[in-house]
Amino acid sequence: MTTRHVFAILLCVLSFNALAQTAEERGLEIAREIDRRNEGFVNSLHEADMTLKNRQGEESKRHFILKTLEVSNDGDKDVGLFDNPPDVRGTAVLTYSHGVQPDDQWIFLPSLKRVKRISSVNKTGPFVGSEFAFEDIASWELSKYTYKYLRDEAVDGHDCAVLELHPAYEYSGYTRQVWWVDKAIYQARKIEFYDRKDALLKTLALNDYRQYQDKFWRSHDLLMENLQTGKTTRLVRSAYQFGAALSAQDFTEGALKNIR
Repeated sequence: MTTRHVFAILLCVLSFNALAQTAEERGLEIAREIDRRNEGFVNSLHEADMTLKNRQGEESKRHFILKTLEVSNDGDKDVGLFDNPPDVRGTAVLTYSHGVQPDDQWIFLPSLKRVKRISSVNKTGPFVGSEFAFEDIASWELSKYTYKYLRDEAVDGHDCAVLELHPAYEYSGYTRQVWWVDKAIYQARKIEFYDRKDALLKTLALNDYRQYQDKFWRSHDLLMENLQTGKTTRLVRSAYQFGAALSAQDFTEGALKNIR
């Protein structure tokens, strides 16, 4: 057998293996690459301006600081502190993300001067009146979903793989999500959220990606649109820091009351 014959057989085998990969296997492969590319950031801190707009175009604004701690054997931990406007100043939200286990979330309400635990079945509610649900602000974890590759499709000129995600955890407000994943940076450019009746509820557009530490990509402009109510929430992130002076003690229920 000549070298040419061997090479031709090898190409046939590789082509067969590629064709044999199921849509679920391909989807999981892409999701694993998303996860792999975000490993090792340790912690981060950034500011965010949130603009809420109703169907009539009336606006209200929020400003907060978000701190994130990477947890290697579990989901990430996040704590957000609102400092504007006055009616939400001092409100703080702590999230422990998990896989298929329910996320742990607490909120400190300065008007009550106490920390309140958010029930697992109530995380479909709006986060400080926005179109982001409490479920949406928890970090994405690989084991939270099952994955299926649907097709390739461009979004705003970016070559994307389209994935369908089904929640593997209880009490999700969504039957499924559809992600357009940029194949150059393995980050979502667009996400569709389908409600419990499997009707399209919301879309999230993620723009203005910037790279940090030559590895980690973060979107600085996120627009969540509720297609059923006509409301929108725009989230503009800024002043990202990685490797900040944060510790596990900054992400505890007891620390919520004194967070600065």
